[in-house]
Amino acid sequence: MNMCDLIVKKKRGHALSEEEIQWMIREYTDGRIPDYQMSAMMMAVCFVGMTAEETKELTLAMAHSGDMLDLSGIRGIKVDKHSTGGVGDKTSLVLAPLAASVGVPVAKMSGRGLGHTGGTIDKLESFKGFSVSLTPEQFVHNVNTIHIAIAGQTANLAPADKKLYALRDVTGTVDQMSLIAASIMSKKLASGADAIVLDVKTGDGAFMKSLKDARSLAEEMVSIGRLAGKDMTAVISDMDQPLGYAVGNALEVKEAILTLQGKGPKDLEELVLVLGSYMTVKAGKAESPEEAVCMLKDSLKSGKAFQTFQEFIRAQGGDPDDAVHPERLPQAAFQEPLLSDREGYICDIHTEEVGKVCLLLGGGREKKDSPVDLSVGLVLNHKKGDYVKKGEALAVIHANDRNRLAEAGKKLETCFEFSETRPAAEPLIKAVID
Repeated sequence: MNMCDLIVKKKRGHALSEEEIQWMIREYTDGRIPDYQMSAMMMAVCFVGMTAEETKELTLAMAHSGDMLDLSGIRGIKVDKHSTGGVGDKTSLVLAPLAASVGVPVAKMSGRGLGHTGGTIDKLESFKGFSVSLTPEQFVHNVNTIHIAIAGQTANLAPADKKLYALRDVTGTVDQMSLIAASIMSKKLASGADAIVLDVKTGDGAFMKSLKDARSLAEEMVSIGRLAGKDMTAVISDMDQPLGYAVGNALEVKEAILTLQGKGPKDLEELVLVLGSYMTVKAGKAESPEEAVCMLKDSLKSGKAFQTFQEFIRAQGGDPDDAVHPERLPQAAFQEPLLSDREGYICDIHTEEVGKVCLLLGGGREKKDSPVDLSVGLVLNHKKGDYVKKGEALAVIHANDRNRLAEAGKKLETCFEFSETRPAAEPLIKAVID
C-alpha cells in the first residue's frame, strides 16, 4: 500500500477499507509513515469525515496497536466509566467505590489531568503512599476481593492514540468527531472492560460546548463500543458550572469524602447515582436503574460506600485514616476569600476560566510533564441561581504563592455574572444514550 494513495482516496471522499486503516495505523505507530503524511490524512478526515465503519476500524486498530489488557481473571461483568472531562469533576472518586460497595466489579484505568480538566490519578495521589502502579496480578486480586482497582494507563496502552493525539494537537485537527471518539474509545477498548458507562460533559467547562456536539460525540462512542461488542450507555451531563463546589486535587478529594458520607453537594450526588445506576444494572446487580439507585442510596446511608473507599485506599498503599481525617491531606499555606463587589443573582459562571484559575495556582498541568501542586485550588461558596450580597464571599482561594493568589483573585472575580432576576434552573442530566 502507499500512504499518498490513501490520502488522495480520503480527500476525494471515499471510505478506507479495514485493511487500509490497519496498515496505516501499524505503519505510523512503527515510525514508517512520517508525521507530514499522517497530518495530511487527519486534515482530509476533518474535511470529508469518516463513516461509522471507518471510525470503528480506526478505533480497533488504535486499540490493538499496543497492550490489550486481559481481565478474564476477574469474576463477573467488569464495568468501566469514562468522563470527557470538566471542572471540579471528582465523580470517579465517589462513583467507583460506591458501585464497588454494591458488588459491581470496577476495573478502571485512569489518566492524569491536562489543561483545565483534572485527572483522577492526580487526585488519588493526595493520599500519601497511594500507588496507581499495580501489577496485573494485584489489579485482578483487588477487584476480586474488594471489587475495585484504579490504575494508571500503561505506557503501551493504545500507543497509536498517543502519537496521533500529539500530532493532532499541533496541526489543528483535534475537533473532528470521529477522531475524538476513536481516541477515547481506543483506550477504553484496550482496557478490557465488558461494559462502559460514558459521562459526556457539555457546556462552558467541557470540550463539547453545545448539547448538539455532545450528543453527536456520545452517539458516536456508543456506536463504536457496540460494534466492538461492548455494553454501552452514555449520559450527557451539564458542565456550565463546576461540579460540586471544590476545584483542585486535594480539595476535590475532601468533597468526594463528604459525598461518600452522605454530606456532599446535591449535584455531585445526583450525577453519581445516575451513572452508578447504569453500572449496577450492566453488572447484573440490579434489574432496573430505579432499583439500582435505591441500592446505591442505601450504601451511602449505611456507610458501606465510605468503608469500601477506605479499603480501596488501603489496598493501593494509602492510609485509610486520611479519609477519616481529611485535614491530613495536602493543604495550601494561604486561604483567602474572594468578596463580591456586586449584589444580585449569579446568572452565569465562566466554568472553563474557573478551571484556568486552578491551573494558574499550580493545580493542573499545561504540559504532560508539568508538576502539580495537589493542595491548591478554590472552593466556591455559591452556584448559579444563588443570591449574593455585596461583600459576601463568592469563593475561597487556596494558594501557596502570594503573587499567584493575587492574580487568581483578579481572574476569578471576572468568572461570575450577575442579574436582578433568578435564572431558570437547568437540568444536570441532559440526555441518556442507551
